[in-house]
Amino acid sequence: MIEPDLSGQTALVTGSAKGVGRGLLLALADRGADAAVHYRTSDDAANEVADRAAKAGVQTTVVQGDVTKPEDVAGMFERVEADLGTVDVLVNNVGAFAPRHWEDIDFATWNTVLETNINGTYLCSKAALGPMREQGYGRIVNVGYASSEKGLVNTKNFPYFAAKSGVLMFTRMLAADTQNDGITVNAVSPYVVENSDEFPAEAPRGRWATTDDIAQAMLFFLDPDSSYISGQNIEVDGGWLPETV
Repeated sequence: MIEPDLSGQTALVTGSAKGVGRGLLLALADRGADAAVHYRTSDDAANEVADRAAKAGVQTTVVQGDVTKPEDVAGMFERVEADLGTVDVLVNNVGAFAPRHWEDIDFATWNTVLETNINGTYLCSKAALGPMREQGYGRIVNVGYASSEKGLVNTKNFPYFAAKSGVLMFTRMLAADTQNDGITVNAVSPYVVENSDEFPAEAPRGRWATTDDIAQAMLFFLDPDSSYISGQNIEVDGGWLPETV
């Protein structure tokens, strides 16, 4: 796996108490980044992740908040800055999904999917950008979904597809808007991960993606030699074709 030295940097991964976010946060801590664990409701799990990250010899903090609420996001970043310093690496991982037929998705859930993916990515990126621009350095990695940039749609889970397409559009836009600021903005887009709630009948290459697979792509964007790469999306899907859905 890529081994960039992230010593002296502060990393915040949204939704890092569990699942993919947890794995990405620990991958950053293992490479020397001080780690901010974010959660909304899973406080015990978040503290366990922080304890695990601390074993890598880095500083840690735990922050709580709803990424769809501007006041919560502001509080999250204020806490991280007070405890660890300016956020150098932001991974926008939070994003609800609803694997049901679109007509069976209630309005509140529909909005939750759109808001956690689109608004959460927007609010956290906006909060991070000021200090990143001021210091002339920053790395933002957004979590998308495989084939979203190809306009993938399905009657099942539709708001998730639409939201992730928006995340990739936002990624390209923000990369252009930060090209003179020492900041890169990229995306990592998995298909199905080994801890997913649902699994299709067949897995590409005979297995589902691991957190390490996703971390490999994330760490590529954080490597010092990747400073000219921005606005890009790496699909971590084992060669899956959406036409087979």
